[in-house]
Amino acid sequence: MTINGARGFVAYTAGAFLLLLAAGANAGHDEVLRGVAEISGCTDPVINGTAIFMEKNSDEGVKEVTVHLQISGLPEGKHAVHIHAVGDCATVSTACSAAGGHFDPGPAGNTSPDGNHPFHSGDLINIDVGRGGVGTLETTTSRITLSPGPLSIFDGDGSALIVHVNPDTYCPDGVVAGCAGGARVACGVIQRVQ
Repeated sequence: MTINGARGFVAYTAGAFLLLLAAGANAGHDEVLRGVAEISGCTDPVINGTAIFMEKNSDEGVKEVTVHLQISGLPEGKHAVHIHAVGDCATVSTACSAAGGHFDPGPAGNTSPDGNHPFHSGDLINIDVGRGGVGTLETTTSRITLSPGPLSIFDGDGSALIVHVNPDTYCPDGVVAGCAGGARVACGVIQRVQ
């Protein structure tokens, strides 16, 4: 797939996601909260994508957030995906480092990839990128919320979605260098959709 073809695919898919958001908002009596992040490469302008977030109550009353991510321009293979603690994608000391550590609020929270991983609130599953550099991810988590509360990604300093250069191994041997995905390759600030 060419770069223009990949961008067209991502734009088409983002439009489909917006239709899905509209349908989800009208599907039931419960309010569906929404968020969106426009993803850009931390250092590579070819990388781009869109992440859509939808929160609804489960049948048991637990808040569930579904994350839909479409991205292009990445190398083939698996890449770690995490929600990070600060809604800022600027480069401070390293690529996209203003986003801070992994989102993990609470009295026992620890945003460092070296602490509490893979149990951070913002730890998601890997995205699998195909041969054309395009990847799609859909996952549901009850570790975060879009609504106000202690797990809200819309806290005082916001949150960002980060895609890493390597896969997350979920650190089965304890936390070792790179087990959480390594360097940051793409970032998008998560914005509330009204």
